[in-house]
Amino acid sequence: MKRLSTLAGLLLLFAFPGNIQAQKVKVTEGSIDAIKGETSINLEFTYDNMKVGKFDKEEDYVSKKKEEYNKKEEGRGDKWAKEWVADRQERFEPKFIELFTKYSNRTINKDAKYTIIFKTTFTEPGFYFGSSLIRKYAQIDGEAWIVETANKSNVIAKIAVNDAPGRTFGGYDFDTGIRITEAYAAAGKALGKYLEK
Repeated sequence: MKRLSTLAGLLLLFAFPGNIQAQKVKVTEGSIDAIKGETSINLEFTYDNMKVGKFDKEEDYVSKKKEEYNKKEEGRGDKWAKEWVADRQERFEPKFIELFTKYSNRTINKDAKYTIIFKTTFTEPGFYFGSSLIRKYAQIDGEAWIVETANKSNVIAKIAVNDAPGRTFGGYDFDTGIRITEAYAAAGKALGKYLEK
């Protein structure tokens, strides 16, 4: 019994690395003063040079997972790779926008004076093996660049949004897309609250 208790403790320790950190939002360059009076803003997303898990290049992660899934079931990896990209516009970005607008009290308008370009720099997809003891939450890190919409090379400010957790409840952790969607929800909420305070 003592051995089982120790094993459970070790599993918990390894299942949650990096998930006990608090989410961090801070200005790393420039100032957000320019957008304080703005009631609308444009939002864009990029995923260039994004690291995934232990992979420095997203394409290496996608290639490995695609191959693994295709070995288990023909075509499954190809389907997964398409969903990996499609989830951005179908799930991640809408959830980010929903929470951002709620907590920033701003509307999204492509013609707004300023644009926030949210650049995801790191994604931890997490994992779930059918037990609350063997799981790792998803997490994302990103940078929110505030730029002039008419001249996007004019960067007003850069805001780091790190350790946004993708925690889910109710047994849906098996779906990577749901876990990562929750991380984008957390990031959108944190950035919105930061800009509103």
